[in-house]
Amino acid sequence: MTSRRDLMQRLWMLLSVGIINGVVRGQADESGPHSIAEEVKDEEMTDTEVPQPGAPTLGGMQFWGDVCYFQGYRIQRHVFTGHFRLLDKHNRRYQSGTIEDCRKTLNELRAATNLKPDTGHAVIYLHGIGRTSRSMRPLLDAMPTDGFVHVPFEYPSTRVPLAQAADYLHSLIESLTDVSKISFVVHSMGGLVVRRFLKDHSDPRLERLVMLGTPNSGAELADMLKRNLIFQTVYGPAGQELVTDPNGTIGSLPTPDFEFGIIAGGKGGERGFNPLLAGDDDGTVTVASARLAGASDYLLIPKLHSFLISDETAIAAVKCFLEHGRFSLERDPAPIVGETTACR
Repeated sequence: MTSRRDLMQRLWMLLSVGIINGVVRGQADESGPHSIAEEVKDEEMTDTEVPQPGAPTLGGMQFWGDVCYFQGYRIQRHVFTGHFRLLDKHNRRYQSGTIEDCRKTLNELRAATNLKPDTGHAVIYLHGIGRTSRSMRPLLDAMPTDGFVHVPFEYPSTRVPLAQAADYLHSLIESLTDVSKISFVVHSMGGLVVRRFLKDHSDPRLERLVMLGTPNSGAELADMLKRNLIFQTVYGPAGQELVTDPNGTIGSLPTPDFEFGIIAGGKGGERGFNPLLAGDDDGTVTVASARLAGASDYLLIPKLHSFLISDETAIAAVKCFLEHGRFSLERDPAPIVGETTACR
């Protein structure tokens, strides 16, 4: 009979290998056929005076974060060098250098193509740790378009702590000067980035937030793996902040003061998908951690963590929440009231 120690060792190895494979596979699937060497080479190209697209880039790949958005164009900042670049919606580079250089080129593009400012209700999509904005495409592409501006947000989730990721988000929000409302659709750690943003900033335009599989009380898997060298290398400083320590980063995050809903993954019983986690879970985040008091609606879906953002039920629920502030018009909302989370 397999001992508990043997089981833990096997699961530990599977988790470590799975983390690496999942991140590498996710980055490869979401980034296209271009190599890192091609991106570096692209950054060394000499810019032309007339705004013209250069060769495609990888669009981010954990080393760039969006700081400005305008009609599909994005200005990004490199996490290590502080270098800026201007990309279009196809991730083609139009400019690189200082942020002033990028803004100048963007203004020239606006004038040449008669682009109008983004207006209406902006919805910002935040991916989880180790992923890219392309992982949110199944959600984004299914959302209503009339009156909405959909903004896929890229940030270097494995290279910076939550506070710095929130700074990227703050810069992006400040660039949306002509929108009247701002909402968020977030997966996993993306919800913690929004909450970290709310710790330092406010905006009267904030409307709604949908969290899918966000570890609002921390992740027990991070507790187990935080000293593992592979985990530390792959997930970086943010991975260390995902622990359930009530005196840690997550324990200090505020609850959103505007309308928000929570979608969690789980089996709906006493046990979930992962035998290492207590209670119900989606394989990565426990249902107890995903729940956060103050939510105006709550929905449990029998899906694993990574598949919540492509699930048809979840997509329909997100769409309904953005439009009506609830996950369904066919049932009463299920608000979360008066719960005490593990980090409180």
